[in-house]
Amino acid sequence: MRRPRLKIDPREGAHYYHCMSRTVNSEWLFAEGDREALRKLIWAVSEFCGLRVVTYAILSNHFHLLVKVPKATFVEDEEVLRRYAVLYPNSATPITGSGDNMPAASTINPLPSWMDKQRRQMGDLSAFMKILKQRFTNLFNTRHERHGTLWSERFKSVLVEGSRALKMIAAYIDLNAVRAGLVQDPKDYRFCGYSEAVAGNGRARKGLCEVIEEMSWKNAAPHYRRLLFGIGSKPSDTKGSISHQALEGMLRSKGVLPLHVVLRCRVRYLSEGGIVGSRNFVAGELQKLRRKYGRVRGLEPRTLPPIADWGPITLLRRCQAGICEPGSEPRRAKP
Repeated sequence: MRRPRLKIDPREGAHYYHCMSRTVNSEWLFAEGDREALRKLIWAVSEFCGLRVVTYAILSNHFHLLVKVPKATFVEDEEVLRRYAVLYPNSATPITGSGDNMPAASTINPLPSWMDKQRRQMGDLSAFMKILKQRFTNLFNTRHERHGTLWSERFKSVLVEGSRALKMIAAYIDLNAVRAGLVQDPKDYRFCGYSEAVAGNGRARKGLCEVIEEMSWKNAAPHYRRLLFGIGSKPSDTKGSISHQALEGMLRSKGVLPLHVVLRCRVRYLSEGGIVGSRNFVAGELQKLRRKYGRVRGLEPRTLPPIADWGPITLLRRCQAGICEPGSEPRRAKP
């Protein structure tokens, strides 16, 4: 039985989410051209929905997105039409109940019902991911002459606190290709937010500037790079990384690991949790869930031992309507 996804009402303010989706059977389906098509679509759908892509990573069988859902505001008609033209540049805007179409640039206004339908898809995380995955599935199936489902299941999402937790998740996402052994430097992997920012994409730079809390990319770039690799670290010639068991043992013993080493491992709670952030943030969001859904099983979130010099991180492992399981020991990562 599917349960409602953990989402905070946008009317309460802006929130960050880490989203991930994987191909059916985890098959390596996405060639370079497919990843490029998905990259372009991510930017187009985010602009249509009014969500900010903070950073992302696209690999052969899955993708990660760190997005900011802004505080809900009313979208004026002119802005609705502009966003629609971004996502559907070759489409027409319906203006009559009979289904007749005219270009969006027409001086004739579309039906109010059509405008309302577009607005309902804006500022909503689920609508964003639905449009993105459905449109890419159609594109991919047409290109490769296939049919049927492309994705293995519903997308996973984690509510992320700003500041420290946001930095960790952003770095975790941008280091995906490094962990996979595809590159030794994320700037060399074309399909991630950091690489696009280095290449000059203004929207990618704006997202990472928000992570580092700097106004300009010139100031944010060196800080974020040090975050990714650790001050004074050197690229490794080996493909692998430390084991998940070794990482957990080090955390239990309160050993200090450089953040770049931690994030190059498959830290499952960064992608499979429910809420990640400080204890106060997690507790506050849990209270909102209690008010919304009533009784929630699993009263206390779990605080993980400090990671490097970042201090403790609190995790609410799986949190949905009526069921909220505090973080258990992270499961062993699949090879």
